[in-house]
Amino acid sequence: MPHKQSDWNPGAYARFRDLRLRPALDLLAQVPDLPSGDVVDLGCGNGAVGAALAGRFNGHSLVGVDNSRTMLAEAKKAGVYASLHHIDIADWQADTPPALVFSNAALHWLPDHARLLPALAGVLATGGVLAVQMPRQFDAPSHRLLRQTAQNLFPDRFNFDSYVAPVAPPVRLAEMLAGLGDLNIWETRYFQTLTTQSDAHPVRNFTASTAMRPVLAKLDLSEQTRLTAAYDQALHAAYPVHNGRTTFPFLRQFFTLTRNA
Repeated sequence: MPHKQSDWNPGAYARFRDLRLRPALDLLAQVPDLPSGDVVDLGCGNGAVGAALAGRFNGHSLVGVDNSRTMLAEAKKAGVYASLHHIDIADWQADTPPALVFSNAALHWLPDHARLLPALAGVLATGGVLAVQMPRQFDAPSHRLLRQTAQNLFPDRFNFDSYVAPVAPPVRLAEMLAGLGDLNIWETRYFQTLTTQSDAHPVRNFTASTAMRPVLAKLDLSEQTRLTAAYDQALHAAYPVHNGRTTFPFLRQFFTLTRNA
């Protein structure tokens, strides 16, 4: 039977906490002053951004939404959320128009952004802000080699021949959100230094708790071992390790949208 990964692993995800938090803080720095209403941390995960959101918008109730009970249990420990809700973020609906819907590295897991993103903008209070950060790393070697390795080793379970990246380029994103408010889009490529912490390639350690999860979920333990060994070998060619370190460029897309009256 495949080895199912039914929930996120907070410890594995938090291993690179500083690298994952920096884009969230960069996004937060671009959020303008808000009208009245809740601040919603959509896809809050383990609550890594909760303290920063609460500190910046301390006059607003902070609401966390995530589909992982394990992650929500960690978020609760932060002590900054007025409420936490276990629900798939695709199914989330606001009880009252929020002042801010803030989503860091979550919406790329959901399909149909042409419908989803305008719907999220539509729940905002007048003058409210939708602020989103999503990885756009899918064509980089880290992700492309994972797909190629999985398909080469297990063609009965993986076929990425018609693969379409889940995050559209900025021009297409602007088309999706046209006319919904004041829109600011940008991209940043972070040149991350990763260090060797085990026999795994440092990039594999980084992707193990995110991009690799849906792939590993379709494999049993012996197949996972085959995959990770082949993936490590491919990564060493793409991201050479020198003195226990490698440079890992990582592209992220950001936008803020302020809803017009």
